[in-house]
Amino acid sequence: MSSCMGNIAKRALDLLCVICGGPFVLGIAAYTRNRIKKDSPGDAIYSGKRLGRRGKLFPCYKFRSMYVNGDEILEKYYAENPEKKAEYEKYHKLDDDPRVTPFGAFIRRTSIDELPQVWNVFLGDMSLVGPRPYLPQELEQMGEYAEEILKVKPGITGYWQVNGRSNVDFESRLLMDVWYVKNRTLWMDIQLLWQTVGVVLIKKGAK
Repeated sequence: MSSCMGNIAKRALDLLCVICGGPFVLGIAAYTRNRIKKDSPGDAIYSGKRLGRRGKLFPCYKFRSMYVNGDEILEKYYAENPEKKAEYEKYHKLDDDPRVTPFGAFIRRTSIDELPQVWNVFLGDMSLVGPRPYLPQELEQMGEYAEEILKVKPGITGYWQVNGRSNVDFESRLLMDVWYVKNRTLWMDIQLLWQTVGVVLIKKGAK
């Protein structure tokens, strides 16, 4: 899918899915926004900088699943549980993250927290399928894999999300994303979208 026609076809698939699924997404999003506001104070949607194609930074949108004073909560948690810091450094995620709200835990398990990224897809910053959107501070840790991974737009879902999600460490995640970039086809994207439905329904690897 490195050709111009392949990129056009991928973009067409993104827009077709976004437009057709728009009403359904908006309905879930409206309920989620109201529920988050009731669960804890703060904005329902937040944006964080992520690495896009060729390393360009863009605002990646998500439904807020954490308390607004999450940094303070995490600092106290690490002081009481120093072994958890090592866990985060390996997986870049935490089991039972103390920053996550009760409703936030639900929307993470069901991946509803990522619904606002549909807007990123519409804007062209992301694709429905691609490598995970990496944090700017993760660039150094990506090492030699960064150049390959950043050749394409990040995705809402992808090979890593379907084949392990939070159950794999950071290194394995990088290898999965590199494999996808080197082997991607439009048919593979369609298959990964379909497989994502099953993964979300059984909440495989979600944290």
